[in-house]
Amino acid sequence: MSHLAELGRRIARLAGDNPCPLWIEGVVVFAAERVTEPMGTVVEPMLTLVAQGAKCSVLGDHVFEQQPGQIAVMTVDLPLISRISRASPSTPFLGLGLPIEPAIIAQLLVDGGPTTIRPHDGPGIAVDDADDNLLDAIVRLMRLLDEPRDFRVLAAGVRREIHWWLLNGPQAAMIRQAGIADSRLALVARAIGWIRTRYDRVIRIDDLASYAGTSVSSLNRHFRAVTAMSPLQYQKQVRLHKARAELIAAPHDVAAIGYSVGYDNPSQFSREYRRMFGAPPGQDAIRLQSMAIIQE
Repeated sequence: MSHLAELGRRIARLAGDNPCPLWIEGVVVFAAERVTEPMGTVVEPMLTLVAQGAKCSVLGDHVFEQQPGQIAVMTVDLPLISRISRASPSTPFLGLGLPIEPAIIAQLLVDGGPTTIRPHDGPGIAVDDADDNLLDAIVRLMRLLDEPRDFRVLAAGVRREIHWWLLNGPQAAMIRQAGIADSRLALVARAIGWIRTRYDRVIRIDDLASYAGTSVSSLNRHFRAVTAMSPLQYQKQVRLHKARAELIAAPHDVAAIGYSVGYDNPSQFSREYRRMFGAPPGQDAIRLQSMAIIQE
């Protein structure tokens, strides 16, 4: 059995009939029998792999298609709008995710010794084919889930190996920056963390730049390069994604939810929500809620 076929079989068994992504020992697995609506969320640093089906993610104006055998690597928290773009009952979408840990990357940079890698100047997400070494390590990690005693002893070493293959793969420059404290990615990650803890408040760019340890012009330049948007646009997307998630549970409480994510003006909230998701908040929430009920 090929690595990809084995991964698909294991993902399907672990995910079962669960309609939501399922976390097991730090690994997230997901299966879907139908294509899904575009949904937004802030994705933390992670490696995702598609074993079967296809997935599409959007960051600003950038579109990332993921086919079977391809990985997506995200090295900072990014507000993505994603959907399962190919799935059916006979050939369901099957995927998994593993957190990327900057501390492991930093240690590998020390242990691996000096190396020359071109600077990374693109966004904090990339899609590439997974090579055999990486797939082999992921398969072995998934096998360990069947043996809890072995998992406790061996999983940390396999996770380290997965990071090593990422550090020596097509996105080595981006992965390397994720482990260096004074890199551009680290600077943007600090700014993102500050925004996410204050997404419902007014943010002054001067204060944000000071916290990140750089100038306003440098912050804006690096932030846009990594996230495809400005800091204030990022804050707006975080607000609206948060509001959409809350509205699914309470579709008739539009004004209160808008206020809870930082909008003092209900009209502005409704206008910006509609611009991003294509429908007013209440109407969009009722539609998504009804779809969830039908799916269940």
